Amino acid sequence: MIRIQGLAKRYGRFDAVREIDLHVRKGEVFGFLGPNGAGKTTTIKMVAGLLKPSAGTVHIDGIDTAVDPVGAKRRIGYIPDHPYLYERLTGEEFLAFVGGIFGMQDDDVASRSAELLRFFGLGHFGGELVEGYSHGMKQRLTLAAALLHRPPLLVVDEPMVGLDPAGAKLIKGVFRRMAEAGQTVFLSTHTLEVAEAICDRVAIINEGRIATLGTVDELKALHLTGGGNLEDVFLELIGSPEDREIIQVLREDRVQGNR
Repeated sequence: MIRIQGLAKRYGRFDAVREIDLHVRKGEVFGFLGPNGAGKTTTIKMVAGLLKPSAGTVHIDGIDTAVDPVGAKRRIGYIPDHPYLYERLTGEEFLAFVGGIFGMQDDDVASRSAELLRFFGLGHFGGELVEGYSHGMKQRLTLAAALLHRPPLLVVDEPMVGLDPAGAKLIKGVFRRMAEAGQTVFLSTHTLEVAEAICDRVAIINEGRIATLGTVDELKALHLTGGGNLEDVFLELIGSPEDREIIQVLREDRVQGNR
């Protein structure tokens, strides 16, 4: 679904992304992790067609984003880390606006909007102004808008920020159901427990390069001894020397506790 080759983004002398290669398959939830400033959001914006790469290519469902950017974007539902909503529109009006951007027919927009608003618990609020929505409601409306045109690929930057447990559980369930239906989710998150729970594979990026890639079990086997979780892998690869010392002490405590 996503094929990235030699992708780079430079700002003057600063390399934000350094010639990364990545293949995200159809029907998987793929986690894209890394510390602040590692190049996650820059990569995501290049995948979504919002930034032009300095080098390399991005193919979405076989379409080169540089050759046919509109065709590639039609296959993507994109949720940025700070989504913008037109708050003087109602929820229904906002979805109608998004549907118009994607060239959907009015009757399809109406039926699909009603379906998604019901699913995300917004059925009784579709006629209300978005400015009156809670943070969680706005998050769910943003996800409904991204799914409105039935994209085969959903690109999400930090989906769980500010969500209550019920909302987070709902969205995690949506991602898994999408993958089971053959759609792809490309997910950036700082919540490592979420990535470990729902992602089929993860990549960790650091200083603009892919530091490691695989299933959670593969990464734990590759980078850890004595057990641990995805957070341990992350800190082992990204953390400071002090972080690594803490991890080692915790590992030794776990081993002794299991004896």
